[in-house]
Amino acid sequence: MSSETRRASPPPDTTPTVFEAIVKRLALAATYNRGEVMLAPHAIYTRHDEIYVDAVTIERDGKPPREEKLGAFKLAGLSPLRLTARRFERSALFDENDPKYAGVLLMAVEPA
Repeated sequence: MSSETRRASPPPDTTPTVFEAIVKRLALAATYNRGEVMLAPHAIYTRHDEIYVDAVTIERDGKPPREEKLGAFKLAGLSPLRLTARRFERSALFDENDPKYAGVLLMAVEPA
């Protein structure tokens, strides 16, 4: 068997799912670092040729976090990524004018 046939298939492109979640303000569910998370995605952007999602964690392993915070999640590490029916509001912690988004922001949640 050649190394060509043993290669794993590339991960599915979940970018459109994140775009849909941001536009519709629907939470995403996934496994991240071996734990189940529910996220409110606020921005999707690139950094070092990788795609990242900045999101507020709504739940981690079925429990709400102690405090609200905006975290950066590598999209490749969120799997399987699923759109949920749970709606979210834009967090006051999110600033689309943050310099880290300059020239790399693909999409962000709009103000209400």
